[in-house]
Amino acid sequence: MGLSRDRKGNYFEDFRLGMKLRHATPRTLTDADRSLYIGLTGSRSALFTARSNAELLGCDGWPLEDLLVFNTAFGKTVPDISLNAVANLGYAELRFIAPMYPGDTLAVESEVIGLKENSSRRTGVVYVRSTARNQRQEEILQWVRWVMVHKRDPQAVCAESLAPSTLPAIEAAQLARHGYKPSVRRITEVTGADELWEDYAEGQRIDHPGAMTVNDSDHSIATRLYQNTARAHFDGRAMAAQGGQRLVYGGHVISLCRALAYDGLENSLSILAINGGSHVNPTHAGDTIACATQVLQRIDLGPSQVGALRLRTIGVKNADAASIVFPDTGAGRAAHPAQVVLDLDYTIAMPRRQA
Repeated sequence: MGLSRDRKGNYFEDFRLGMKLRHATPRTLTDADRSLYIGLTGSRSALFTARSNAELLGCDGWPLEDLLVFNTAFGKTVPDISLNAVANLGYAELRFIAPMYPGDTLAVESEVIGLKENSSRRTGVVYVRSTARNQRQEEILQWVRWVMVHKRDPQAVCAESLAPSTLPAIEAAQLARHGYKPSVRRITEVTGADELWEDYAEGQRIDHPGAMTVNDSDHSIATRLYQNTARAHFDGRAMAAQGGQRLVYGGHVISLCRALAYDGLENSLSILAINGGSHVNPTHAGDTIACATQVLQRIDLGPSQVGALRLRTIGVKNADAASIVFPDTGAGRAAHPAQVVLDLDYTIAMPRRQA
């Protein structure tokens, strides 16, 4: 099933539990997309920004940046799910199952797994599970997200109501190893940083020193790169009519924080999972993003060249990283101040000194 015939997108009352959507159109990613992603985010990740680095680390090819792949896959879902969104609210159970390489083609399908009308009756929250596959039908990504969507008619009756539960974190056994070889430890030769998996301690805090201002042109081009056609990001006139302004796509904010987090996590490899994430407050053009990271857990992946670090990165706008307060993880949903724009719980691969 796809868009309604008038091409105005689906509203909350158009969704049904169990609805399956095959999203148009498949997208082939190339080295040009890689370069544009670097230009828009400032990514310095050793594995993804130089072919010679990937060869040094023993990779079978030169993989594309994981968040480039995720944001592109996310963009495929927008016309059917969030064209009429108020905002994307959160993510869970996002597994990076296999890498993509230049020339691979991405196709995405989704299933509606939850619906909950808001008390105002003007909007509702739609929960979907999406799966991205390559041209060989191999799973690349799978994730759950929930998004607040406008209703076409506030008086429309929406009888179905289900807010699905999600896992707090992807367990170690479900994390893909991505085939890293012993030579992956040579990453220190190209980053100049010595810290590997064993050097990080649970509870450790890292204030990333950089900050990045979101230019209007940059976030617009990024959203177009991902073919994310949500009106909230593209249509300034429509947003002004609603008394607001265009929003920076939340995935772009994640990418900026990931790029800023290079300082302090220089030897990180790929993202293995996003366990949960919230776009706490909106980001607009002109805002300056900074972030800090807390090490939540050091995960032993068994006999392997890599270990996993479960991290919590909080991004703020127009504030210093040192001002960030990490709420107690056991205290339920965090009540963040207005400058916090992102609260992301994710797991990365990091080389180990010894298997």
